[in-house]
Amino acid sequence: MDDIPPRHEEDVPFAVGPIERIGLMSRAPSPFYELVHITGGAGAQVVNRDEQELHQPQVCVVTPRQTGHWRQVSRLQGHVVIFTDDFLLTHPGDRDALHRLARAPGRRLTLEESGRIQHLIAEMEREHRQREPGFRGVLQAYLHVLIVETGRVHRQRPEARATAPADTLAKRFQELLADPELLGAGVPAYATRLGVSTSYLNDKVHQTMGATPGHIIRQARASEAKRLLADTALPVAQVAVRLGFADAAYFCRFFRREVGDTPGGFRRRARAPHPSSRWTTGPDAT
Repeated sequence: MDDIPPRHEEDVPFAVGPIERIGLMSRAPSPFYELVHITGGAGAQVVNRDEQELHQPQVCVVTPRQTGHWRQVSRLQGHVVIFTDDFLLTHPGDRDALHRLARAPGRRLTLEESGRIQHLIAEMEREHRQREPGFRGVLQAYLHVLIVETGRVHRQRPEARATAPADTLAKRFQELLADPELLGAGVPAYATRLGVSTSYLNDKVHQTMGATPGHIIRQARASEAKRLLADTALPVAQVAVRLGFADAAYFCRFFRREVGDTPGGFRRRARAPHPSSRWTTGPDAT
């Protein structure tokens, strides 16, 4: 896709542009953040089985390892910003802010609020297109301001209705999937961190998300493995260590079972030129 920079050692995956050019990501758990400023059209956003009707103008945030898609989208207009954790290194607090925004109910923006968001995204798009020296640092600065501004407009919303305990537990569980201290840990470790029994966590997560915690943990681990294989030059043995596997052979068996391919085979295909885009495009992308 033209909007994603070529992969250089000093570069990281990043894209910004109109929805009609970039499209919307139809997400299995992935390493990408997606911030969407919607200014026209209709449809619904489904994240972790929670569906919210879009009320434009609006900003939607999806974080890594959330699952979801866009439903019954019609003539959607606006802009998309897509990036990875690497773009947040200069402002680490932005990561927590994005996760809070992803959990916040959708809110219709005022025209003034929407205009401020649109101005920031337009500056990011210009900087990304021109690629003057130091453009990555400028993009990181603009992204920080965009996240702060998005947080401000969401804090002005009316207090949301109370969330059901099972939903709250499932969301807290999903947030822990990004905790590096739990890489390689099983369901009991997550239950301990959440202060509940393993059986209770199994019941509530399955009830809310339609899958067992063990299955979701394996998916998240496999997703991180795919990211490391595709986006770094780490040997397979080091990828295994990063993910908490005792040895590379066990990691290879795990990867083949979860992904249906060997780590080496996946890496070769992920790096091979391919005519199709990694982003989902079109008005009814699911």
